[in-house]
Amino acid sequence: MALVGKKFPDLNVDAMNDMGDTFKVNVLEEAVNNKKKVVLFWYPKDFTFVCPTELHAFQAALPEFEKRNTIVIGASCDTPEVHFAWLSQAKDNGGIEGVTYPILADSNRNLSNILGILDITNETFDEETGTVQVEGDNVTYRATYIIDEDGVVQHESINNMPLGRNVGEYIRLVDALTHVQEKGEVCPANWEEGKEAMAPNAKGTAAYLAAN
Repeated sequence: MALVGKKFPDLNVDAMNDMGDTFKVNVLEEAVNNKKKVVLFWYPKDFTFVCPTELHAFQAALPEFEKRNTIVIGASCDTPEVHFAWLSQAKDNGGIEGVTYPILADSNRNLSNILGILDITNETFDEETGTVQVEGDNVTYRATYIIDEDGVVQHESINNMPLGRNVGEYIRLVDALTHVQEKGEVCPANWEEGKEAMAPNAKGTAAYLAAN
């Protein structure tokens, strides 16, 4: 289900921070109430392989997101307790010690199910037990959302499990969104902050292509 152009789901989810505090986070309210953009990134599992590299990469870029009035939130289907165990493990031992942004613990899979990002390849109904049996790990793909100050999803993307993200691309997208909001222009291919953008009309396109 594509969410671009729509409000992010209004749902409270358990979260954990580096202090060991469990609390509720509503991503939509984080954006709207704080008048900030939100970058929400999902990863499959704690204590795995590609995942800690991404969490540390987002942590390293946190000052850049904060300069852009943007909140970073991680998320997986692990429990808060498992998150804290991983947060307590040293980086040189595969842990994510030093990560300070909140991490959602969607262990009941309410939000990830709404978003449609779970690794479920098939579902069958077992008439004998009255239960639904799933095939797949029932964990999330590497989904990423950029949500604006009104709670509207402006970007969503999903990587398969082995494909780690380029965090710099999300900084670029936040810059592009801010440029569109403030200047009323649109951002062409490979646009970066400081480069020429385009007026959103045929003359603007022609002028840009003639110069580039």
